[in-house]
Amino acid sequence: MKLRDHFSNDQRRKLIAIARENKPPSTQKDWEELMGMNRDIYKRHKGAVRRK
Repeated sequence: MKLRDHFSNDQRRKLIAIARENKPPSTQKDWEELMGMNRDIYKRHKGAVRRK
């Protein structure tokens, strides 16, 4: 059984309302940071590890 099957319609509406209120705005910069796009790239060059 799913979690939604255990809640009444009134409880479900309250949970949905709470979820919509507390949702922070997500920006493109936030997504890039979460995915790790702004991290340094390291490569091996002549045995040493160097930042690109």
